[in-house]
Amino acid sequence: MAAKAGALPEVAARLKRFMAAEPSARLESVRALTGLFREAQPREMAEESLFRDLQEILMRGSNEIEQACKDSSELLDLDTCLMLIAECFRCLRNACVQCAKNQHILRNLGLITTSVHLIKLLDGMQVKEEPVLIAFRCSLQFLGNIAAGNGDSQNSIWKCAFPDLFLTCLTYSDEKIIAYCCMVLFTCLNSEKVKELLDPGKLSVALHVIKVYKERLESEWSVTFLELIMAKVSEKNSVTSEELSVFKRHAEFLSGCFKEKCEAVLKLTSAADAEDEEALVTIRLLDILCEMTSNNGQLEYLQTLPDLLQTAIDTLRLTHLAGKQAVNIFTTTHAMTWQEEISHPAVGFKAHLIRLIGNLCYKNKENQDKVYELDGIPLILDNCSIDDNNPFLNQWAVYAIRNLTEQNERNQELIAQMEEKGLADNSALESMGLQIEKQDEKLILRSARKKPS
Repeated sequence: MAAKAGALPEVAARLKRFMAAEPSARLESVRALTGLFREAQPREMAEESLFRDLQEILMRGSNEIEQACKDSSELLDLDTCLMLIAECFRCLRNACVQCAKNQHILRNLGLITTSVHLIKLLDGMQVKEEPVLIAFRCSLQFLGNIAAGNGDSQNSIWKCAFPDLFLTCLTYSDEKIIAYCCMVLFTCLNSEKVKELLDPGKLSVALHVIKVYKERLESEWSVTFLELIMAKVSEKNSVTSEELSVFKRHAEFLSGCFKEKCEAVLKLTSAADAEDEEALVTIRLLDILCEMTSNNGQLEYLQTLPDLLQTAIDTLRLTHLAGKQAVNIFTTTHAMTWQEEISHPAVGFKAHLIRLIGNLCYKNKENQDKVYELDGIPLILDNCSIDDNNPFLNQWAVYAIRNLTEQNERNQELIAQMEEKGLADNSALESMGLQIEKQDEKLILRSARKKPS
């Protein structure tokens, strides 16, 4: 390591001498610096003048790209230029690793602004060949490293890149560019930026990350984004008409994501897959949909989505069946003592499905009838028992049955017939405040609560 540190002044001096030489000569020196900066001691020894030279190379590269974009007939060696740009970013990326001193110097030199400008130029190039992509990727890696653990750098990047540059990268055709963009975005986030991220006029950035997840399951940041959206949806503050409009606009998208990925939750029947990301995203999507349907302004629109209710019922049926076929997180259990607590991401999943079904049927005859047609009522009644894997399952089932039977004689009659045939637990109905009466040879479901005298 000492030998490498000792070589730093020589390599830096050589780069200085070659600043007026051909790009290929500078490229060799920058590559040497990239290698040196893999070690901590050379990073700490680097002087500001060296970083000024690297910044000058990047600015020259910017000028060459701008010229080439204006006049494609210019005989410019853009491949060498792009290779040099990429190597400069690799060098700067390495220089920032666990080195606050270098992060501070590079930020004060304006290298964040320089980098963002270059990224925009690279995006604007008509040809998307490998040299362009490599330079693009390395620039994002540099931004990620200069932001790591450094609030000032994070603020600078956010100011330069949000929302336009993030949207540019998130919609790019290269998967690595998208992944590196997510890395930078998440590195920069804090509580204040979350508010800006979920601002109605800029929510498209967050929703693009969810879309990235939907298309590329290896993206590891989707759960965090869903947590952020969940926090916004769960706010008790009054929602502005503009915010409400945004949530309505994207409700169908979130519902579609849930429909497409809902079966992933079945992976959680295996203990080995308890942290499966696709399943975790499904759980958070359900949480968000439950919260959205708990808001009257958003509920009315969500009740009109054709597939959401059926997806919830189908998923409840699948998880309920999975819990009966083998012992797993979806199996009803009430053997826990009050001191014990089950820790599993799918705890409460079935309860939340029933909550969603109940919400969607609230004062909605069409959805009440749809649950009937999908045989959802017997399914919900079969989930009325106490279940340690699903806290408040019984309460949400009570809520759902009430919403399903309110001013709906056919659903009331079905439950009454099930009770008479022994297919519905009378004690469960009583716990819901319901009782069966026989009137004119017809079974009627009535409220068991006494009316005040």
